[in-house]
Amino acid sequence: MRTFRGGPILLRWLLSCFLITTIHAAGAAAVDAEAQQITLSLATEPPTLNSLRSTDQISSFVLSHVMEGLMRYDARGDLVGGVAERWELREDGATFWLRDDARWSDGRPVTAADFVFAWRRALEPTTASQYAFILYPIANAEAVNRGEKPLDALGVQALGAHRLEVQFARPTTYFLSLTAFMTYYPIREDFFRAQGERYAADAHNLLFNGPFTLSRWVHSAHLTLSKNPEYWGRGEIALQTIDLPYITSDPSATFNLFKNGDIAMAALDVETLDDALERGYPIHQFQSGSLFFLSFNFREGRLTGNYHLRKAIQYALDPDVLVNQVIGLPGVQPGRSLFPRTVRALDGRFRDHFPAPLLRPDLDKAQWHLQQALDELGLKQVPLLVFLTGEHPRAGREAEYVQYVLRQALGIDLKIDRQTFKQRIERMSRGDFDIVSAAWGPDFDDAITFGDLFSSWNENNRGLYRNPEYDRWVRVAMESGDDAVRMNAMAELQRIVVEDVPILPLYESAMLYVTHPRLLGLERSIFGGDPVLRYVRIRD
Repeated sequence: MRTFRGGPILLRWLLSCFLITTIHAAGAAAVDAEAQQITLSLATEPPTLNSLRSTDQISSFVLSHVMEGLMRYDARGDLVGGVAERWELREDGATFWLRDDARWSDGRPVTAADFVFAWRRALEPTTASQYAFILYPIANAEAVNRGEKPLDALGVQALGAHRLEVQFARPTTYFLSLTAFMTYYPIREDFFRAQGERYAADAHNLLFNGPFTLSRWVHSAHLTLSKNPEYWGRGEIALQTIDLPYITSDPSATFNLFKNGDIAMAALDVETLDDALERGYPIHQFQSGSLFFLSFNFREGRLTGNYHLRKAIQYALDPDVLVNQVIGLPGVQPGRSLFPRTVRALDGRFRDHFPAPLLRPDLDKAQWHLQQALDELGLKQVPLLVFLTGEHPRAGREAEYVQYVLRQALGIDLKIDRQTFKQRIERMSRGDFDIVSAAWGPDFDDAITFGDLFSSWNENNRGLYRNPEYDRWVRVAMESGDDAVRMNAMAELQRIVVEDVPILPLYESAMLYVTHPRLLGLERSIFGGDPVLRYVRIRD
Protein backbone atom coordinates (compact mmCIF):
# COMPACT_ATOMS: atom_id res chain seq x y z
CA MET A 1 0.00 0.00 0.00
CA ARG A 2 1.72 3.16 -1.22
CA THR A 3 1.22 6.68 0.12
CA PHE A 4 1.03 9.72 -2.18
CA ARG A 5 3.15 12.45 -0.61
CA GLY A 6 5.54 15.25 -1.55
CA GLY A 7 5.91 18.93 -2.43
CA PRO A 8 2.92 21.15 -1.67
CA ILE A 9 0.92 18.09 -0.65
CA LEU A 10 3.35 17.38 2.17
CA LEU A 11 3.35 21.05 3.22
CA ARG A 12 -0.44 21.16 3.44
CA TRP A 13 -0.40 17.94 5.43
CA LEU A 14 2.04 19.41 7.97
CA LEU A 15 0.04 22.62 8.31
CA SER A 16 -3.29 20.96 8.92
CA CYS A 17 -2.62 17.44 10.29
CA PHE A 18 -4.22 18.42 13.58
CA LEU A 19 -7.59 18.30 11.77
CA ILE A 20 -7.36 14.51 11.43
CA THR A 21 -7.75 13.86 15.12
CA THR A 22 -10.49 16.49 15.46
CA ILE A 23 -12.60 15.18 12.60
CA HIS A 24 -12.37 11.51 13.50
CA ALA A 25 -13.06 12.18 17.15
CA ALA A 26 -16.41 13.58 16.09
CA GLY A 27 -17.80 10.16 15.25
CA ALA A 28 -16.94 6.69 16.46
CA ALA A 29 -19.11 4.79 13.97
CA ALA A 30 -16.25 4.26 11.49
CA VAL A 31 -14.17 2.15 13.89
CA ASP A 32 -14.84 0.55 17.25
CA ALA A 33 -11.72 -0.86 18.89
CA GLU A 34 -13.56 -2.53 21.76
CA ALA A 35 -15.96 -4.36 19.46
CA GLN A 36 -13.32 -4.70 16.67
CA GLN A 37 -15.86 -3.40 14.17
CA ILE A 38 -15.35 -1.25 11.09
CA THR A 39 -17.96 0.49 8.97
CA LEU A 40 -17.55 0.93 5.23
CA SER A 41 -19.66 1.71 2.19
CA LEU A 42 -20.25 -0.18 -1.05
CA ALA A 43 -20.50 1.43 -4.48
CA THR A 44 -23.42 -0.83 -5.35
CA GLU A 45 -25.23 -3.89 -4.05
CA PRO A 46 -23.63 -7.18 -5.14
CA PRO A 47 -25.54 -8.26 -8.28
CA THR A 48 -25.29 -11.87 -7.10
CA LEU A 49 -23.43 -13.81 -4.41
CA ASN A 50 -23.84 -17.08 -6.25
CA SER A 51 -20.17 -17.88 -6.93
CA LEU A 52 -21.20 -19.90 -9.99
CA ARG A 53 -22.54 -16.77 -11.67
CA SER A 54 -20.73 -13.83 -10.09
CA THR A 55 -18.65 -11.74 -12.48
CA ASP A 56 -18.15 -8.33 -10.86
CA GLN A 57 -15.74 -6.70 -8.40
CA ILE A 58 -18.34 -5.93 -5.71
CA SER A 59 -19.54 -9.52 -5.53
CA SER A 60 -15.92 -10.69 -5.60
CA PHE A 61 -15.09 -8.45 -2.63
CA VAL A 62 -17.91 -9.88 -0.51
CA LEU A 63 -17.37 -13.48 -1.60
CA SER A 64 -13.62 -13.32 -0.93
CA HIS A 65 -14.38 -12.58 2.73
CA VAL A 66 -17.11 -15.17 3.28
CA MET A 67 -15.74 -17.96 1.08
CA GLU A 68 -12.39 -19.63 0.49
CA GLY A 69 -10.98 -21.76 -2.30
CA LEU A 70 -8.17 -24.26 -2.32
CA MET A 71 -5.70 -21.36 -2.45
CA ARG A 72 -5.86 -17.74 -1.30
CA TYR A 73 -3.64 -14.64 -1.25
CA ASP A 74 -1.75 -13.57 1.84
CA ALA A 75 -1.02 -10.03 3.05
CA ARG A 76 1.86 -9.69 0.57
CA GLY A 77 -0.25 -10.83 -2.37
CA ASP A 78 1.42 -14.23 -2.56
CA LEU A 79 -0.49 -17.47 -3.12
CA VAL A 80 -0.82 -19.58 0.02
CA GLY A 81 -2.98 -22.48 1.07
CA GLY A 82 -6.64 -21.86 1.75
CA VAL A 83 -8.73 -24.98 2.22
CA ALA A 84 -5.76 -26.86 0.78
CA GLU A 85 -3.09 -27.62 3.37
CA ARG A 86 -0.63 -28.90 0.78
CA TRP A 87 -0.57 -29.60 -2.95
CA GLU A 88 1.40 -31.08 -5.79
CA LEU A 89 1.36 -29.51 -9.25
CA ARG A 90 2.35 -31.68 -12.22
CA GLU A 91 2.34 -31.23 -15.97
CA ASP A 92 -0.70 -33.49 -16.34
CA GLY A 93 -2.62 -32.45 -13.23
CA ALA A 94 -2.58 -31.61 -9.55
CA THR A 95 -3.34 -33.15 -6.17
CA PHE A 96 -4.67 -31.16 -3.22
CA TRP A 97 -4.82 -32.36 0.37
CA LEU A 98 -7.51 -30.48 2.32
CA ARG A 99 -7.25 -29.29 5.91
CA ASP A 100 -8.91 -31.52 8.47
CA ASP A 101 -10.19 -28.45 10.31
CA ALA A 102 -11.77 -26.65 7.32
CA ARG A 103 -15.44 -26.19 8.23
CA TRP A 104 -18.63 -24.76 6.80
CA SER A 105 -20.40 -22.14 8.90
CA ASP A 106 -22.80 -24.82 10.19
CA GLY A 107 -19.83 -26.79 11.58
CA ARG A 108 -19.71 -29.56 8.98
CA PRO A 109 -16.40 -30.36 7.24
CA VAL A 110 -15.44 -28.91 3.87
CA THR A 111 -14.66 -31.93 1.71
CA ALA A 112 -13.18 -32.68 -1.68
CA ALA A 113 -16.68 -33.58 -2.89
CA ASP A 114 -17.75 -29.96 -2.32
CA PHE A 115 -15.23 -28.81 -4.91
CA VAL A 116 -16.19 -31.53 -7.38
CA PHE A 117 -19.85 -30.54 -7.11
CA ALA A 118 -19.18 -26.80 -7.49
CA TRP A 119 -16.93 -27.18 -10.52
CA ARG A 120 -19.34 -29.53 -12.27
CA ARG A 121 -22.23 -27.21 -11.52
CA ALA A 122 -20.37 -24.18 -12.91
CA LEU A 123 -19.80 -26.08 -16.17
CA GLU A 124 -23.34 -27.42 -16.46
CA PRO A 125 -24.82 -25.71 -19.55
CA THR A 126 -28.06 -24.82 -17.74
CA THR A 127 -26.11 -22.83 -15.15
CA ALA A 128 -25.07 -20.42 -17.92
CA SER A 129 -22.00 -19.34 -15.96
CA GLN A 130 -20.17 -16.53 -17.73
CA TYR A 131 -16.99 -17.77 -16.07
CA ALA A 132 -17.30 -21.41 -17.10
CA PHE A 133 -14.32 -20.91 -19.41
CA ILE A 134 -12.02 -20.37 -16.41
CA LEU A 135 -12.40 -24.10 -15.65
CA TYR A 136 -11.36 -25.15 -19.16
CA PRO A 137 -7.81 -26.13 -18.12
CA ILE A 138 -9.44 -29.16 -16.43
CA ALA A 139 -9.74 -32.25 -18.62
CA ASN A 140 -13.04 -32.41 -20.56
CA ALA A 141 -14.27 -29.12 -19.05
CA GLU A 142 -14.96 -27.45 -22.39
CA ALA A 143 -16.82 -30.49 -23.74
CA VAL A 144 -18.88 -30.71 -20.55
CA ASN A 145 -19.75 -27.02 -20.79
CA ARG A 146 -20.85 -27.46 -24.41
CA GLY A 147 -23.08 -30.38 -23.43
CA GLU A 148 -20.96 -32.82 -25.43
CA LYS A 149 -19.93 -34.91 -22.40
CA PRO A 150 -21.65 -35.74 -19.09
CA LEU A 151 -20.76 -33.90 -15.88
CA ASP A 152 -18.96 -36.91 -14.42
CA ALA A 153 -16.50 -36.82 -17.35
CA LEU A 154 -14.88 -33.74 -15.83
CA GLY A 155 -11.29 -34.45 -14.86
CA VAL A 156 -11.71 -33.99 -11.12
CA GLN A 157 -12.47 -36.53 -8.43
CA ALA A 158 -12.61 -36.79 -4.66
CA LEU A 159 -10.35 -39.54 -3.30
CA GLY A 160 -11.77 -39.59 0.18
CA ALA A 161 -12.91 -36.58 2.15
CA HIS A 162 -9.64 -34.66 2.07
CA ARG A 163 -7.92 -35.47 -1.22
CA LEU A 164 -8.80 -33.87 -4.54
CA GLU A 165 -7.34 -35.10 -7.82
CA VAL A 166 -7.37 -32.85 -10.90
CA GLN A 167 -6.47 -33.94 -14.42
CA PHE A 168 -5.47 -31.20 -16.85
CA ALA A 169 -6.62 -30.81 -20.42
CA ARG A 170 -3.23 -29.26 -21.13
CA PRO A 171 -0.20 -28.13 -19.09
CA THR A 172 -1.35 -25.23 -16.91
CA THR A 173 1.47 -23.68 -14.94
CA TYR A 174 -0.86 -21.04 -13.46
CA PHE A 175 -3.51 -23.47 -12.20
CA LEU A 176 -2.88 -22.75 -8.51
CA SER A 177 -3.84 -19.10 -8.99
CA LEU A 178 -7.06 -20.18 -10.72
CA THR A 179 -8.17 -22.06 -7.61
CA ALA A 180 -8.21 -18.82 -5.60
CA PHE A 181 -10.85 -17.37 -7.96
CA MET A 182 -14.52 -17.35 -6.95
CA THR A 183 -15.76 -19.77 -9.63
CA TYR A 184 -13.49 -22.39 -8.02
CA TYR A 185 -15.03 -21.93 -4.54
CA PRO A 186 -16.66 -25.05 -3.02
CA ILE A 187 -20.43 -25.52 -2.69
CA ARG A 188 -22.00 -28.20 -0.53
CA GLU A 189 -24.48 -30.18 -2.60
CA ASP A 190 -27.09 -30.96 0.06
CA PHE A 191 -27.40 -27.29 1.06
CA PHE A 192 -27.45 -26.10 -2.55
CA ARG A 193 -30.25 -28.48 -3.53
CA ALA A 194 -32.26 -27.67 -0.40
CA GLN A 195 -32.30 -23.99 -1.36
CA GLY A 196 -33.40 -24.63 -4.93
CA GLU A 197 -33.96 -21.43 -6.91
CA ARG A 198 -33.46 -19.39 -3.72
CA TYR A 199 -29.78 -20.32 -3.44
CA ALA A 200 -27.78 -17.11 -2.73
CA ALA A 201 -30.92 -14.97 -2.87
CA ASP A 202 -30.51 -13.86 0.76
CA ALA A 203 -28.03 -14.30 3.60
CA HIS A 204 -29.80 -17.38 4.99
CA ASN A 205 -29.69 -18.99 1.54
CA LEU A 206 -25.92 -19.20 1.66
CA LEU A 207 -23.38 -21.34 3.48
CA PHE A 208 -19.90 -19.98 4.19
CA ASN A 209 -16.41 -21.39 4.67
CA GLY A 210 -14.39 -18.16 4.78
CA PRO A 211 -13.21 -15.93 7.64
CA PHE A 212 -16.58 -14.14 7.81
CA THR A 213 -20.23 -14.93 7.32
CA LEU A 214 -22.91 -12.74 5.77
CA SER A 215 -25.10 -12.14 8.82
CA ARG A 216 -27.29 -9.42 7.30
CA TRP A 217 -28.38 -8.57 3.77
CA VAL A 218 -31.06 -5.91 3.38
CA HIS A 219 -31.17 -5.60 -0.37
CA SER A 220 -30.06 -2.26 -1.80
CA ALA A 221 -29.49 -0.97 1.73
CA HIS A 222 -27.24 -2.85 4.15
CA LEU A 223 -24.83 -5.80 4.44
CA THR A 224 -23.04 -7.03 7.56
CA LEU A 225 -20.18 -9.52 7.70
CA SER A 226 -19.48 -11.24 11.03
CA LYS A 227 -16.45 -13.27 12.06
CA ASN A 228 -16.97 -16.95 11.31
CA PRO A 229 -16.36 -18.99 14.51
CA GLU A 230 -15.99 -22.15 12.40
CA TYR A 231 -13.23 -20.80 10.16
CA TRP A 232 -10.01 -22.84 10.46
CA GLY A 233 -7.84 -19.68 10.65
CA ARG A 234 -10.09 -17.75 13.02
CA GLY A 235 -7.17 -17.13 15.38
CA GLU A 236 -5.57 -14.72 12.92
CA ILE A 237 -8.78 -12.73 12.34
CA ALA A 238 -9.02 -9.70 14.64
CA LEU A 239 -12.14 -8.06 13.22
CA GLN A 240 -15.46 -9.18 14.62
CA THR A 241 -17.71 -7.19 12.29
CA ILE A 242 -17.54 -5.48 8.91
CA ASP A 243 -20.63 -3.30 8.63
CA LEU A 244 -21.71 -1.99 5.21
CA PRO A 245 -24.76 0.20 5.87
CA TYR A 246 -24.18 2.65 3.00
CA ILE A 247 -24.54 1.91 -0.71
CA THR A 248 -23.60 4.80 -2.98
CA SER A 249 -21.46 5.27 -6.09
CA ASP A 250 -21.21 9.03 -5.56
CA PRO A 251 -17.61 9.89 -4.51
CA SER A 252 -18.74 13.14 -2.84
CA ALA A 253 -21.32 11.32 -0.73
CA THR A 254 -18.76 8.68 0.23
CA PHE A 255 -16.17 11.28 1.17
CA ASN A 256 -18.72 13.17 3.27
CA LEU A 257 -19.40 9.95 5.17
CA PHE A 258 -15.68 9.63 5.80
CA LYS A 259 -15.32 13.24 6.94
CA ASN A 260 -18.25 12.78 9.33
CA GLY A 261 -16.59 9.74 10.90
CA ASP A 262 -19.22 7.34 9.56
CA ILE A 263 -16.97 5.12 7.46
CA ALA A 264 -13.31 4.11 7.77
CA MET A 265 -12.28 4.36 4.12
CA ALA A 266 -13.22 6.40 1.04
CA ALA A 267 -12.05 6.50 -2.56
CA LEU A 268 -11.25 9.91 -4.00
CA ASP A 269 -11.92 11.55 -7.33
CA VAL A 270 -10.76 14.89 -8.73
CA GLU A 271 -13.36 16.86 -6.77
CA THR A 272 -12.73 15.23 -3.41
CA LEU A 273 -8.92 14.98 -3.73
CA ASP A 274 -8.34 18.69 -3.12
CA ASP A 275 -10.65 18.63 -0.11
CA ALA A 276 -8.76 15.67 1.34
CA LEU A 277 -5.44 17.43 0.84
CA GLU A 278 -6.69 20.64 2.45
CA ARG A 279 -7.74 18.62 5.47
CA GLY A 280 -4.32 17.02 5.75
CA TYR A 281 -5.41 13.42 5.18
CA PRO A 282 -2.63 11.08 4.04
CA ILE A 283 -3.53 10.05 0.49
CA HIS A 284 -2.89 6.41 -0.43
CA GLN A 285 -2.45 5.22 -4.00
CA PHE A 286 -3.17 1.76 -5.41
CA GLN A 287 -2.49 0.55 -8.95
CA SER A 288 -5.49 -1.71 -9.41
CA GLY A 289 -4.28 -3.47 -12.55
CA SER A 290 -7.60 -2.75 -14.27
CA LEU A 291 -7.99 -1.67 -17.88
CA PHE A 292 -10.81 0.67 -18.92
CA PHE A 293 -11.78 0.56 -22.59
CA LEU A 294 -14.46 1.11 -25.20
CA SER A 295 -15.94 -2.14 -26.48
CA PHE A 296 -17.68 -2.35 -29.85
CA ASN A 297 -20.75 -4.41 -30.73
CA PHE A 298 -20.19 -6.94 -33.52
CA ARG A 299 -23.73 -8.31 -33.65
CA GLU A 300 -25.52 -8.39 -36.98
CA GLY A 301 -26.95 -5.02 -37.90
CA ARG A 302 -24.58 -3.02 -35.66
CA LEU A 303 -22.50 -0.51 -37.61
CA THR A 304 -19.62 -0.88 -35.16
CA GLY A 305 -18.87 -4.26 -36.70
CA ASN A 306 -17.39 -2.29 -39.61
CA TYR A 307 -13.59 -2.27 -39.46
CA HIS A 308 -13.12 1.19 -40.95
CA LEU A 309 -15.63 2.79 -38.57
CA ARG A 310 -13.72 1.37 -35.59
CA LYS A 311 -10.40 2.58 -37.04
CA ALA A 312 -11.86 6.05 -37.55
CA ILE A 313 -12.85 6.19 -33.88
CA GLN A 314 -9.46 4.81 -32.86
CA TYR A 315 -7.57 7.56 -34.74
CA ALA A 316 -9.92 10.28 -33.45
CA LEU A 317 -9.62 9.61 -29.70
CA ASP A 318 -6.56 10.49 -27.64
CA PRO A 319 -6.14 8.56 -24.34
CA ASP A 320 -3.50 11.09 -23.22
CA VAL A 321 -6.01 13.94 -23.38
CA LEU A 322 -8.62 11.83 -21.59
CA VAL A 323 -6.23 10.96 -18.76
CA ASN A 324 -4.62 14.36 -18.32
CA GLN A 325 -7.50 16.74 -19.00
CA VAL A 326 -10.65 14.78 -18.14
CA ILE A 327 -9.70 12.25 -15.43
CA GLY A 328 -6.83 14.16 -13.86
CA LEU A 329 -6.04 11.68 -11.07
CA PRO A 330 -2.40 10.90 -10.18
CA GLY A 331 -1.38 7.38 -11.13
CA VAL A 332 -3.90 6.87 -13.95
CA GLN A 333 -2.05 5.95 -17.17
CA PRO A 334 -3.20 6.18 -20.81
CA GLY A 335 -4.31 2.86 -22.28
CA ARG A 336 -1.94 1.48 -24.93
CA SER A 337 -2.55 -2.24 -24.84
CA LEU A 338 -4.89 -5.05 -23.89
CA PHE A 339 -2.31 -5.86 -21.18
CA PRO A 340 -1.86 -3.26 -18.42
CA ARG A 341 1.61 -2.43 -17.11
CA THR A 342 1.02 -4.51 -13.97
CA VAL A 343 0.81 -7.80 -15.92
CA ARG A 344 3.78 -10.03 -15.10
CA ALA A 345 5.56 -12.28 -17.58
CA LEU A 346 8.75 -14.29 -17.71
CA ASP A 347 11.22 -12.50 -15.41
CA GLY A 348 9.49 -9.13 -15.27
CA ARG A 349 6.57 -7.22 -16.72
CA PHE A 350 4.89 -8.24 -19.95
CA ARG A 351 5.11 -4.77 -21.47
CA ASP A 352 8.84 -4.58 -20.73
CA HIS A 353 9.36 -7.62 -22.94
CA PHE A 354 6.66 -6.75 -25.48
CA PRO A 355 6.12 -2.96 -25.78
CA ALA A 356 2.69 -1.99 -27.02
CA PRO A 357 2.49 -0.75 -30.63
CA LEU A 358 2.39 3.04 -30.47
CA LEU A 359 -0.56 4.54 -32.33
CA ARG A 360 -0.97 8.31 -32.34
CA PRO A 361 -4.24 10.18 -32.95
CA ASP A 362 -4.42 11.28 -36.58
CA LEU A 363 -7.47 13.20 -37.81
CA ASP A 364 -6.55 12.78 -41.49
CA LYS A 365 -6.46 8.99 -41.09
CA ALA A 366 -9.65 9.13 -39.01
CA GLN A 367 -11.46 10.99 -41.80
CA TRP A 368 -10.12 8.59 -44.44
CA HIS A 369 -11.32 5.53 -42.53
CA LEU A 370 -14.69 7.20 -41.92
CA GLN A 371 -15.18 7.70 -45.67
CA GLN A 372 -14.25 4.07 -46.31
CA ALA A 373 -16.82 3.00 -43.70
CA LEU A 374 -19.55 5.14 -45.26
CA ASP A 375 -18.80 3.73 -48.72
CA GLU A 376 -18.92 0.13 -47.47
CA LEU A 377 -22.10 0.71 -45.47
CA GLY A 378 -23.82 2.66 -48.26
CA LEU A 379 -24.38 5.67 -46.02
CA LYS A 380 -23.89 9.41 -46.36
CA GLN A 381 -23.62 9.87 -42.61
CA VAL A 382 -23.28 7.62 -39.60
CA PRO A 383 -26.63 7.51 -37.79
CA LEU A 384 -26.96 8.08 -34.03
CA LEU A 385 -24.98 5.47 -32.09
CA VAL A 386 -25.91 4.27 -28.59
CA PHE A 387 -23.06 4.71 -26.08
CA LEU A 388 -23.76 2.66 -22.94
CA THR A 389 -21.99 3.82 -19.80
CA GLY A 390 -22.26 3.78 -16.00
CA GLU A 391 -23.85 6.20 -13.56
CA HIS A 392 -20.64 7.17 -11.75
CA PRO A 393 -19.83 10.89 -12.19
CA ARG A 394 -16.43 10.09 -13.69
CA ALA A 395 -18.05 7.75 -16.20
CA GLY A 396 -20.30 10.63 -17.18
CA ARG A 397 -17.35 12.95 -17.80
CA GLU A 398 -15.54 10.32 -19.83
CA ALA A 399 -18.64 9.66 -21.93
CA GLU A 400 -19.10 13.36 -22.62
CA TYR A 401 -15.48 13.60 -23.74
CA VAL A 402 -15.91 10.72 -26.19
CA GLN A 403 -19.21 12.22 -27.39
CA TYR A 404 -17.58 15.63 -27.98
CA VAL A 405 -14.53 14.28 -29.83
CA LEU A 406 -16.50 12.04 -32.17
CA ARG A 407 -18.91 14.84 -33.01
CA GLN A 408 -16.13 17.36 -33.67
CA ALA A 409 -13.70 15.06 -35.47
CA LEU A 410 -16.03 12.74 -37.36
CA GLY A 411 -19.51 14.24 -37.24
CA ILE A 412 -20.71 11.13 -35.38
CA ASP A 413 -23.37 11.69 -32.72
CA LEU A 414 -23.61 9.46 -29.68
CA LYS A 415 -26.63 8.93 -27.47
CA ILE A 416 -25.23 8.47 -23.96
CA ASP A 417 -27.19 5.75 -22.16
CA ARG A 418 -26.31 5.98 -18.44
CA GLN A 419 -27.32 2.95 -16.39
CA THR A 420 -26.78 1.55 -12.92
CA PHE A 421 -24.09 -1.08 -12.62
CA LYS A 422 -26.49 -4.02 -12.67
CA GLN A 423 -28.53 -2.61 -15.55
CA ARG A 424 -25.41 -1.87 -17.57
CA ILE A 425 -24.18 -5.47 -17.17
CA GLU A 426 -27.61 -6.75 -18.28
CA ARG A 427 -27.63 -4.51 -21.36
CA MET A 428 -24.09 -5.53 -22.23
CA SER A 429 -25.09 -9.19 -22.06
CA ARG A 430 -28.10 -8.53 -24.32
CA GLY A 431 -26.01 -6.52 -26.76
CA ASP A 432 -28.15 -3.44 -26.26
CA PHE A 433 -25.46 -0.94 -27.31
CA ASP A 434 -23.22 0.14 -30.17
CA ILE A 435 -20.31 1.18 -27.96
CA VAL A 436 -19.98 0.46 -24.26
CA SER A 437 -17.62 1.82 -21.64
CA ALA A 438 -16.21 -1.29 -19.95
CA ALA A 439 -13.41 -2.37 -17.65
CA TRP A 440 -11.54 -5.55 -16.80
CA GLY A 441 -9.45 -6.40 -13.78
CA PRO A 442 -7.22 -9.48 -13.57
CA ASP A 443 -8.82 -12.60 -12.13
CA PHE A 444 -5.51 -14.37 -11.48
CA ASP A 445 -1.78 -13.89 -11.88
CA ASP A 446 -1.23 -14.72 -15.54
CA ALA A 447 -1.45 -12.65 -18.73
CA ILE A 448 -4.10 -15.00 -20.14
CA THR A 449 -6.62 -13.40 -17.78
CA PHE A 450 -6.60 -10.49 -20.26
CA GLY A 451 -5.54 -12.44 -23.33
CA ASP A 452 -8.54 -14.76 -23.59
CA LEU A 453 -11.10 -12.03 -22.86
CA PHE A 454 -12.04 -11.59 -26.53
CA SER A 455 -11.89 -15.20 -27.61
CA SER A 456 -15.08 -16.36 -29.30
CA TRP A 457 -16.02 -18.70 -26.42
CA ASN A 458 -15.55 -16.24 -23.56
CA GLU A 459 -18.92 -15.20 -22.14
CA ASN A 460 -17.42 -11.89 -21.00
CA ASN A 461 -16.80 -11.01 -24.65
CA ARG A 462 -20.11 -9.18 -24.67
CA GLY A 463 -19.55 -7.44 -27.99
CA LEU A 464 -19.37 -10.93 -29.60
CA TYR A 465 -16.07 -10.27 -31.35
CA ARG A 466 -15.15 -13.24 -33.57
CA ASN A 467 -11.68 -13.56 -35.06
CA PRO A 468 -10.21 -16.99 -35.92
CA GLU A 469 -6.65 -15.62 -35.76
CA TYR A 470 -7.28 -14.23 -32.29
CA ASP A 471 -8.76 -17.55 -31.17
CA ARG A 472 -5.76 -19.42 -32.59
CA TRP A 473 -3.26 -17.38 -30.60
CA VAL A 474 -5.36 -17.76 -27.45
CA ARG A 475 -5.21 -21.52 -27.91
CA VAL A 476 -1.43 -21.36 -28.24
CA ALA A 477 -1.20 -19.30 -25.05
CA MET A 478 -3.52 -21.70 -23.23
CA GLU A 479 -2.08 -25.00 -24.44
CA SER A 480 1.68 -24.48 -24.48
CA GLY A 481 3.78 -25.42 -21.48
CA ASP A 482 6.59 -23.12 -22.65
CA ASP A 483 6.33 -19.67 -21.06
CA ALA A 484 8.27 -18.00 -23.88
CA VAL A 485 5.89 -19.47 -26.49
CA ARG A 486 2.91 -18.41 -24.40
CA MET A 487 4.09 -14.83 -24.03
CA ASN A 488 4.90 -14.55 -27.74
CA ALA A 489 1.29 -15.59 -28.37
CA MET A 490 0.12 -12.86 -25.98
CA ALA A 491 2.16 -10.36 -27.99
CA GLU A 492 0.24 -11.43 -31.09
CA LEU A 493 -3.02 -10.82 -29.25
CA GLN A 494 -1.77 -7.38 -28.28
CA ARG A 495 -1.02 -6.66 -31.94
CA ILE A 496 -4.45 -7.83 -33.13
CA VAL A 497 -6.25 -5.61 -30.62
CA VAL A 498 -4.40 -2.54 -31.93
CA GLU A 499 -4.83 -3.49 -35.59
CA ASP A 500 -8.39 -4.86 -35.64
CA VAL A 501 -9.82 -2.73 -32.78
CA PRO A 502 -12.27 -5.10 -31.04
CA ILE A 503 -11.81 -2.69 -28.15
CA LEU A 504 -10.16 0.69 -27.72
CA PRO A 505 -8.00 0.89 -24.55
CA LEU A 506 -8.54 4.20 -22.74
CA TYR A 507 -6.65 4.06 -19.45
CA GLU A 508 -5.15 1.92 -16.73
CA SER A 509 -6.83 2.71 -13.46
CA ALA A 510 -5.29 3.86 -10.21
CA MET A 511 -7.13 4.50 -6.97
CA LEU A 512 -6.54 7.29 -4.49
CA TYR A 513 -8.14 6.80 -1.12
CA VAL A 514 -8.12 7.80 2.53
CA THR A 515 -8.41 5.60 5.59
CA HIS A 516 -9.14 6.10 9.28
CA PRO A 517 -5.85 6.60 11.21
CA ARG A 518 -6.71 3.76 13.64
CA LEU A 519 -7.31 1.27 10.85
CA LEU A 520 -4.32 -1.06 10.60
CA GLY A 521 -3.53 -3.97 8.31
CA LEU A 522 -5.64 -2.94 5.33
CA GLU A 523 -4.30 -4.51 2.13
CA ARG A 524 -5.13 -3.81 -1.51
CA SER A 525 -5.18 -6.68 -3.96
CA ILE A 526 -4.91 -6.81 -7.74
CA PHE A 527 -6.21 -10.39 -7.63
CA GLY A 528 -9.28 -11.59 -5.76
CA GLY A 529 -11.53 -9.38 -3.68
CA ASP A 530 -10.35 -5.85 -2.99
CA PRO A 531 -9.88 -4.35 -0.44
CA VAL A 532 -8.60 -7.20 1.74
CA LEU A 533 -9.96 -6.89 5.29
CA ARG A 534 -9.02 -10.24 6.83
CA TYR A 535 -5.78 -8.75 8.24
CA VAL A 536 -7.35 -5.54 9.59
CA ARG A 537 -7.27 -4.62 13.25
CA ILE A 538 -8.21 -1.41 15.05
CA ARG A 539 -5.65 0.42 17.10
CA ASP A 540 -6.80 1.53 20.55
